[in-house]
Amino acid sequence: MTEPSLFLNQKIMTVTELNRLAREVLELSFPLFWVSGEVSNFTRAASGHWYFSLKDAGAQVKCVMFKGRNSYVDFTPREGDKIEARCTVTLYEARGDFQLTVEFVQKAGLGALFEAFEKLKAKLTHEGLFDAAYKQAIPKHPQKIGIVTSPDAAALRDVLTTLKRRNPNISVIIYPTPVQGKGAAQLIANAIHTANNRAEVDTLIICRGGGSMEDLWQFNEEIVARAIDECSIPTISGVGHETDFTICDFVADCRAATPTAAAELATQPRENLLSALQQLQQRLGRNALQLINQRTQALDYLARRLVSPTQQIAQQKSQLAQITARLNASINQQLQTKQHNVLRLSQNLQHLNPQAVLKRGYAMVQNQLGNIVSSSEQLNIGDEVKLTFGVGTAGATINNTSNKTR
Repeated sequence: MTEPSLFLNQKIMTVTELNRLAREVLELSFPLFWVSGEVSNFTRAASGHWYFSLKDAGAQVKCVMFKGRNSYVDFTPREGDKIEARCTVTLYEARGDFQLTVEFVQKAGLGALFEAFEKLKAKLTHEGLFDAAYKQAIPKHPQKIGIVTSPDAAALRDVLTTLKRRNPNISVIIYPTPVQGKGAAQLIANAIHTANNRAEVDTLIICRGGGSMEDLWQFNEEIVARAIDECSIPTISGVGHETDFTICDFVADCRAATPTAAAELATQPRENLLSALQQLQQRLGRNALQLINQRTQALDYLARRLVSPTQQIAQQKSQLAQITARLNASINQQLQTKQHNVLRLSQNLQHLNPQAVLKRGYAMVQNQLGNIVSSSEQLNIGDEVKLTFGVGTAGATINNTSNKTR
């Protein structure tokens, strides 16, 4: 039987702590992944979030797709739909429910394309085609911008409209190519090579409008990725909508969420350029005026230092007289201080002179050895002593002694 004392030192968790720990373990253990299944119990909440279950013949799992993510999906799942979901595993702590947090959904059947996409992405990543260190900066003030897209595409109209609105002075060269259909990838790559060989633009925009993964697939082909990588012109990828990602986006020097955004990244508004120019002009004027004022002040300062030799001599004589007066005053003061100290020491010496004490009627007693006698215990009857007075000395013999004091 286990002793109860073995459990005394173990921490007892609350349900909240248990669920939080379970959630953390789940989220750390399962990275972003894909799962397929049939939609069941689909509900759109008032908040805009989607709640549903994914099931197959053997099991089911609860799912949630928040409004911020499902707003980018171009269809609404229905009961019985077969879908593929990109998601993470989590635990809803309040109820202890195991569930999937869905980031993206698509109709079933696109898995092969995603597999090819991820395979090519991994390959090109390994080769370094996506490395930020090799990406070129987009020119801030381009004179010519090239566009690789279909002449009939709405994306081209959006780009041209945006460029004209932002800076109509920039020239545009179009390198036309189909952007969808069989063989379009090769034609897109050819257009990029043509722009690179001509070297007549400062920035190259590669774009097309939104669509399904199949519609955008030409921009996921390796031949297009290689063409962008070999292009010496700074490139901007503006393919699809904000949620669409293609291999073209990763290889290009800059990725834009949409074709319109690509045009905005390629240019600065004319108003901003004029404003910046005006600020530079004002700054130049201020700096020039400040420099002139500084030089004028320096000139005034140097002018004040230019004085005549006569004035300098008179000034130096005055300074010498002042120094002489201060020196004499200092010597006199020190002399008075020394004289005062000598007088004070002389008076102290007089006060301490034994002869002055003897003149007041006292006598100094010395034995035959010359030692001063300060107590009667030092004397015996019959001892001869010497008495010293304020004036003169005398000899004496001791007749009696007494140790009594008053």
